[in-house]
Amino acid sequence: MSNDRENGFTLLEMVCVLALIAMMAAVLLPFIPHQTSRSRLQAYALQTATLLKADRNAAIRRGVDVSTLVDTGSRSIRSGATADTIRIPDDVRFDALLPQTCNRRAALSTISFFASGMSCGGAIALTRLDAGYEIRVNWLTGRIEIVPHTATN
Repeated sequence: MSNDRENGFTLLEMVCVLALIAMMAAVLLPFIPHQTSRSRLQAYALQTATLLKADRNAAIRRGVDVSTLVDTGSRSIRSGATADTIRIPDDVRFDALLPQTCNRRAALSTISFFASGMSCGGAIALTRLDAGYEIRVNWLTGRIEIVPHTATN
């Protein structure tokens, strides 16, 4: 009978093992990199399109030109009508195709909207691994649309 008592684990041993696992998880979890998910990437594309639409609407409503700053170096998109800024995470590829001139002036990394609703156009691509979105601004109508974009390395 004494052999039966020595088989298995005691409750105290199980609690100690679970406590060690919990301590290891608490120490290691902050070091696991947080990556941008496909749904979060889509949310960045929607936020960008919303910011651009707000700038276009502000240009029409106020009757003045409004320019959205697209700074790939600092990984940000800043509204020309409000203080809103979108920061793009480091693990997302952030590319912009912008006009060099707009209304016979240097565009300087901006997408400009006019009081008429028109724009000089541009495109912003946000990609990560196999997922991506391109936010396009039509140069003639100022229309903003999001289209799926395939990631290229």
